[in-house]
Amino acid sequence: MNVAVYLPDLAKTRWWCETLSALLPGWTIRSLVEIEDRDAVAYAVVWRPRTGDLARFPNLKAIVSVGAGIDHVLADAELPKDVPIIRTVGPDLTQRMREYVALHVLRHHRDMPRQLQAQAERDWHAIVVPVAPNRKVGVMGLGNLGAEAARTLAGLGFATRGWSRNPKSVEGVETFSGEAGFAPFLDGLEILVNLLPLTGETAGILDARLLGQLAPGACVINCARGPHLVDEDLLAALESGQIKQATLDVFHVEPLPADHVFWTHPAITITPHIASQIDAATGGRLIAANLELFEAGEPVPDLADAGRGY
Repeated sequence: MNVAVYLPDLAKTRWWCETLSALLPGWTIRSLVEIEDRDAVAYAVVWRPRTGDLARFPNLKAIVSVGAGIDHVLADAELPKDVPIIRTVGPDLTQRMREYVALHVLRHHRDMPRQLQAQAERDWHAIVVPVAPNRKVGVMGLGNLGAEAARTLAGLGFATRGWSRNPKSVEGVETFSGEAGFAPFLDGLEILVNLLPLTGETAGILDARLLGQLAPGACVINCARGPHLVDEDLLAALESGQIKQATLDVFHVEPLPADHVFWTHPAITITPHIASQIDAATGGRLIAANLELFEAGEPVPDLADAGRGY
């Protein structure tokens, strides 16, 4: 089988090609830009493909997203129709997201930004915070990553809520669903974690209306997709004090432009899209296994639903 690989970074593309070649002996793995016989390509493994990249291959059997989300694939206005899309998820990615969410929820819970400021000012400032069971924390999105993140927060003792489009049950988590459950989910939340998939319905969901429904002085963590957030609404909420702090791992434009106000805002912590970072060693095994299943006609557990957007 012939596989085309594309990531915006050429060095990473080569790394993935080498890894997948070792895992799929007998398959031909090449960088998308090096493909000569386009008709022979059966699979494309991509992250943020450029518009028209995938339409070059008329015999694609499936497209593999190098990550759990498929919004970056669906953004291609010339995307071939009816070609299945396979997500890349697995225990390592889930573990990394659990770690990231726990780290930053605890940072906000214990008010570490203020504590670090006190250290810089040589101020012996003992900050008193409520114990975790008295802190209301919510996770939007209860898919693979969101459910495990919510379960982890509940295990740390937080009064944890979860919201999803359809009803779901997560041990130790008070769950809400649908439009009717959205306002009750948000009411009184002191820390909000966004792990929703990016769809037409969820783009811009972190707006002034939503932020205003949280508890005054709440904290927000966005580790899903940049377009979920209305940047100007967050800045206004920070200015008014409705939002105290924010941790942002994803942005409308990545890398985040050097002149963006988020870089220097005292109440915003920035990380460079690393919450559930995938590498070739980890992701390669998952992708190789899914490709072998698909080629053999076996069920692929990570097959996405393009109609839903995830």
